[in-house]
Amino acid sequence: MAARNEIARSDHERFMRAAIEEGRRNAAWPFGAVIVDAESGEILARGFNQSHRNITFHGEIVAFNTYVEAFGHENLPARILYTTAEPCPMCMGALIWAGIGGVVFGTSIARLQECGIRQITISSEQLCAEASFYDGFVMGGILSDETDRLFRDRPLSAP
Repeated sequence: MAARNEIARSDHERFMRAAIEEGRRNAAWPFGAVIVDAESGEILARGFNQSHRNITFHGEIVAFNTYVEAFGHENLPARILYTTAEPCPMCMGALIWAGIGGVVFGTSIARLQECGIRQITISSEQLCAEASFYDGFVMGGILSDETDRLFRDRPLSAP
């Protein structure tokens, strides 16, 4: 692995499938995430939505906290976060401030809204554009048919 344009689509799909596995751990809110070493392709941290414990424990935040517990804040520019859905502004803001190397998502914020999930309609790309200091990338639509299905077919009651 390495830079965004050097990562094969098959690798993006493999890591998105790992994020989907995490998302399935909370069927009502299937926001799952993994953090990957961009060079080795090793999955370093996992997370799924646990907002029933703490409203800020979105899948991305749980994965990030798991990563920091294990590795501290080192090497974040060499890490890529894969997530079943486009990060909300809270999560994307945290990832920008942390300096993570990239964010890859499946379902867009607009599609989440179509599935009846309330969202703040500021895209990850918009947030990145406002953070001139951020050197990472954002890529959407990876396995979106599968991630869209997770959100569209989810049970409507929380765990």
